[in-house]
Amino acid sequence: MKDWGNIRFREGDDFRAGAVLVVDKPLRWTSFDVVNKIRICLRKGYGKIKVGHAGTLDPLATGVVIVCVGKETKNIEEYMGQEKEYVAEITFGHTTPSFDLETSFDAEFPYTHVDRERLEQAVRQFVGEIEQFPPTYSAVRVDGVRAYEMARRGDEVEMKSRKVMVKEIEILKAEFPVVELRIVCSKGTYIRSLAHDLGKACGSGSHLSALRRTRVGDFRVEYGFKIDEIIGILGENL
Repeated sequence: MKDWGNIRFREGDDFRAGAVLVVDKPLRWTSFDVVNKIRICLRKGYGKIKVGHAGTLDPLATGVVIVCVGKETKNIEEYMGQEKEYVAEITFGHTTPSFDLETSFDAEFPYTHVDRERLEQAVRQFVGEIEQFPPTYSAVRVDGVRAYEMARRGDEVEMKSRKVMVKEIEILKAEFPVVELRIVCSKGTYIRSLAHDLGKACGSGSHLSALRRTRVGDFRVEYGFKIDEIIGILGENL
């Protein structure tokens, strides 16, 4: 048996039989970039092989991306449905159309009235089952077209709300205008939307300035591979 580090195999060390690995996605990489890099690395030893990710993570976010290989790609939906944990940095004072730093500021708001007490009161509104509107700059389909494609063209985009479950929000830091939250939530929750809505709830405006996905199910970021690590492991063993 080869030592592959933290990779879960279905059978022995056979990637075709099915394997799961956790990658700590770097900033500005897409989830597809991660999948494509692993597919290229595996091609040497396995030729054409199925590789897919279990849940998109925005390019401006870092952290857990679950990658399924071989027959394990059949279980992608199961992994996608698992509980997520994030650490989100939210900055008050400005909003953006995308609710994060993908787009430029579109409005400025006062925030000096927002203190720890007001933040705690606002946060409680977002714990439990909530109605949430996805960002217009998202991959949600509207009339068969990705919302972000319409938004980038300047088209009017009407988003429909959806119910999501936010299990827990913990305030890790409140050094205004920047706050840091740990959020445990269900599949389909947009942390960007939560950041935007939290600003409104505090009588201000805010945007998501940084995001790290720290857990999906029992897959934790501290056990994930950096990109150079997984390239090295696959290169040495194939």
